[in-house]
Amino acid sequence: MRILISGSSGLVGSALCDFFKKANHEIVPLFRHSHPGGIHWNPKKGKMNKEDFEGFDAIIHLAGKSVTSGWWTDKLKEEIFQSRCRDTWLLSQLLTRLDHPPQTLIVASAAGYYGNRGDELLTESSKAGKGFLADVCEKWEEATSSIEKQGIRTVHTRFGIIFSPKGGSLKKLLLPFRLGLGAIMGSGNQYISWIALEDVVHAIQYILDHGEISGPVNVVSPFPETMRSFAQKLAKALHRPLFLKIGEKPLKWLLGEMAEETVLSSIQAVPEKLQSRGYHFLFPRLEEYFEAILRSS
Repeated sequence: MRILISGSSGLVGSALCDFFKKANHEIVPLFRHSHPGGIHWNPKKGKMNKEDFEGFDAIIHLAGKSVTSGWWTDKLKEEIFQSRCRDTWLLSQLLTRLDHPPQTLIVASAAGYYGNRGDELLTESSKAGKGFLADVCEKWEEATSSIEKQGIRTVHTRFGIIFSPKGGSLKKLLLPFRLGLGAIMGSGNQYISWIALEDVVHAIQYILDHGEISGPVNVVSPFPETMRSFAQKLAKALHRPLFLKIGEKPLKWLLGEMAEETVLSSIQAVPEKLQSRGYHFLFPRLEEYFEAILRSS
């Protein structure tokens, strides 16, 4: 397949590029700045060359401002919103004008779509939640409506927290946990919808191979964990003690609004659509994943 990928230098994008190249797919990165070996566009200024986007079998749109890139000022929240919703809308509008549009458009979304939902079990049919991230995710997914109306298969991958020792939240936590300074954050009862990076890559390949899969897809493990069980299993896998706890007040003081919608938010999402279509997870359970990746890292 000939595949265009935005966000190709990120954690997911770089892993996808490596995986697809080994599978002999032709990968073309989509860059925001001029770069050899890829396509350049500037969504902030609305600059893009229509002809560059012709003739791809699939487009995977992963790029977006990180929600943990700083304190949630009004300016940063606007950058997060624009980099997802505006850019996806512009891409969708561009694709409607192509003579040879892709067969499949996969656009990143997040389990944050559901908001803080306590113990509620969340599937793809569950309604959007409340809060900044939920609002961003909802409008992010709505931004592809124009291309969907043209009958192009569109998939919104609602990623859980992606675990990898190479980057993201797990990489940041490994050092303090190895030093015996790991901590349970908040009450510990909030649910984490997580997924191994390896399963993210294989799930996206599975979606590409199965044309009947469309719309929102929860790309999460079938077994969500509470914050407490996550911390306990990580400490156990590293053979370290776990005796620290950081309460809600210090987290809110340190991180502000971001704390309430990330580490303190409870999202118990399950991959109903992937499982019903026959996808088998490489790492369905957290303890199996820790045993495998911590042994090799």
